[in-house]
Amino acid sequence: MENTEITKSWEKARNICIVKTLAKLGHFPSRTTEKEAWFLSPLRSETQASFSVSLHKNLWYDFGIGKGGSTIDLIMLMKSFSVKEALEYLKNDTETFSFSPSKPEDRLEQAEIRILDVELIYLQGLVDYLKSRKIPLEVGNKYCKQIWYGCRGKRFFAIGLQNQQGGWELRNKYFKTSSSPKTFSFFERDSNQLIINEGMFDFLSLATIDEDLVHNSDCIILNSLAFLRRIKMLIPKYEKVLIYLDNDPAGTKAASSLLKQFDNVTDCSISYSDYIDLNEKLKAERSLILK
Repeated sequence: MENTEITKSWEKARNICIVKTLAKLGHFPSRTTEKEAWFLSPLRSETQASFSVSLHKNLWYDFGIGKGGSTIDLIMLMKSFSVKEALEYLKNDTETFSFSPSKPEDRLEQAEIRILDVELIYLQGLVDYLKSRKIPLEVGNKYCKQIWYGCRGKRFFAIGLQNQQGGWELRNKYFKTSSSPKTFSFFERDSNQLIINEGMFDFLSLATIDEDLVHNSDCIILNSLAFLRRIKMLIPKYEKVLIYLDNDPAGTKAASSLLKQFDNVTDCSISYSDYIDLNEKLKAERSLILK
């Protein structure tokens, strides 16, 4: 009897809409097509959406880690739950979030994010999140803010990094998103040296590792490799340009392209060659110190 009940619970949970489940957890699509919704991965840090959800099959796939599956599989990974814990977690959503294949004409609407308040970082959840990424609170408050924002009638909070056009990159332990307009962030200090980081936590990690280097340089945080084309015109203005891109195929390709185009560019990824990015190196090294 117990096995029968578990089987029924499993079947119901598998039919819970992945897109709605992600929305409940604060993750919204970066773009949608007739067949798929694309998200910034809820399982890892990234700046370009490579997490796909099939709107017809109700299945997800994360191209960055090569894994996919049902709603149950996703919750197990996101929450580090067992099957039983995942089923219990999803139990209340079996009716509300039930999945039915979308019609070709159906489109997911991009969720509008409204910035409600901007202040210093003080909420314990965000302080703990910075701590988990090995970023000191003083570094977080120097470059970022605590952001309250509204989305789909709900209120959320996040660590925010403002970009050149007034939009915000938003991060907390459970989700990552951004407000419009989306573009790169730029800290100008009238320096003859430029640092280019790929994402928010790469930049905060560098500021933690080498405060003087960041303080004495102009700094660009791309917030997406797609914005490289927007900042290329700035590169010739500097005597030296240090790039800290991710050690993944996209980051390596972008770095190679910049090295071919500009003589003043230095690829600094060798300093964290054993890690995917600077924050992974920082977390690993600080964890070893604490042991």
